[in-house]
Amino acid sequence: MIEHVDEGDAILYMKIGTHATEPLDDIIARKKQEISDAGFSMWGYGGNTCHPRTTVQPFASSHAAEGRVIRLLMQPMHSNHFADPVPADEYSVDGLRWLPVPAGIEVRGSRFALCIRNLEQVHWKLPLEATRVAIGNCRGRRGSLYIKGRVDKACLEVVGSYDLESVSSAGPVAEIGLVAELIKPYSVLLRSDQE
Repeated sequence: MIEHVDEGDAILYMKIGTHATEPLDDIIARKKQEISDAGFSMWGYGGNTCHPRTTVQPFASSHAAEGRVIRLLMQPMHSNHFADPVPADEYSVDGLRWLPVPAGIEVRGSRFALCIRNLEQVHWKLPLEATRVAIGNCRGRRGSLYIKGRVDKACLEVVGSYDLESVSSAGPVAEIGLVAELIKPYSVLLRSDQE
């Protein structure tokens, strides 16, 4: 596992916690099992930032075309997400063609999902001051200025090189507890028969 980031590296940063009434430890165990069984998993999320088609897919595709690995860095936090734990039945890359969620993978209470593999628990420090928003209207804004208030996720690029286990930064430092690799199609839309 790489324990440093270099200038230009692509990061999808996300705050995580209890989701759809499921404790984070249970989610992590379930997702690791899904990766073991199916070779990948889908990490559910929602909100108005990091839309699959307009943000995550173009961000990830452009960095992948340069031969870069796109990493999902997750910061555990206290949350009380009480959405109904309704599992998604179908997913779509483009919003037009819908396919069944693969057998053995379950995504609960989410509008979107990230496609991941290599989920690892870590104790890293990400200097948000050393990141910039990589796509959208806020492109170029420092991560430390963007990630605050209700903004809990972002597609970021790294400025400089940092050892994630021994960061010394004057600005805000995100305590990263989970890391995964994003894989094609990177992010998808979800829907349930119960909607």
